Amino acid sequence: MTERKHGPGEGDPGVAVKTRTRTQRPPMYKVMLLNDDYTPMEFVVHVLERFFGMSHAQAFEIMLTVHKKGLAVVGVFSYEIAETKVAQVMDFARRHQHPLQCTLEKE
Repeated sequence: MTERKHGPGEGDPGVAVKTRTRTQRPPMYKVMLLNDDYTPMEFVVHVLERFFGMSHAQAFEIMLTVHKKGLAVVGVFSYEIAETKVAQVMDFARRHQHPLQCTLEKE
């Protein structure tokens, strides 16, 4: 009877081979609304409710932050979603003839 010789990692007893692939989380992007002196507060509240799924109370609070501090983060998303939200808000504001600005920034 011949004894089979095992190479390294080939079924050697006591040799555990562990492979773990780490998937990196994609970078996230903050979507921000910027204050201006012309867009009505009610319109900003409507935008927050419509495009960011906020309740009226949440939207009102964020709108006040934008008004008082000049800008506010309204959500954090993957790049594609953030880019889409910005485009939707900007398009909606233009169609309603408001200068509301929406932008994104890497977190």
